[in-house]
Amino acid sequence: MKDKETNYFKSLYEVVRVIHSSLDVNIVLEEIVKSVVGALNVKASSIRLLESRRKVLIMGAAFGLSKSYIKKGPVLVKESGLDQKVLKGQLIYIKDVQNDPDFQYGAVAKTEGIKSLIVAPLSTGKKVIGMLRVYTDKVREFKKEEIQFLEAVANLSALALDNARLHQVLQTDYDLLVAHKYRLDDN
Repeated sequence: MKDKETNYFKSLYEVVRVIHSSLDVNIVLEEIVKSVVGALNVKASSIRLLESRRKVLIMGAAFGLSKSYIKKGPVLVKESGLDQKVLKGQLIYIKDVQNDPDFQYGAVAKTEGIKSLIVAPLSTGKKVIGMLRVYTDKVREFKKEEIQFLEAVANLSALALDNARLHQVLQTDYDLLVAHKYRLDDN
């Protein structure tokens, strides 16, 4: 196995290990973005989640981005052609985000030193719940293996988010059941 393929395999293994070791969504998402940066040797990575009204993408986790970039402003779906395409389930690559009309914050990306971007949807079934972004500081083309790795991590991220949501629902149901039982026992 080639070194790059071994690195992707190890990184994917690490992502799966993190997903199974914690139900804390924040910890899982932070570890995922760190793993992506290391495996692909890129400037940064982030995971944005679609809020319930499906109008804004909220930062779930980021690694390698400055605080000012993270707080640049809301990512509004209606103003971002890029995100509209990703929310339809497409993986999108932009060679030069600083000059692409589909990228909402091109000027801020220039200040941050971001050149290329690739974005993979986080899908659960047919529903896209967010996206995994990878930022480079030089114009870069991505190889087929890198894209496959990114898609695998995006799918695992969506699975982790779905598991965490189900765990939260089960925990709430359990808490309500216990509270109800105590009330019955008190009477």
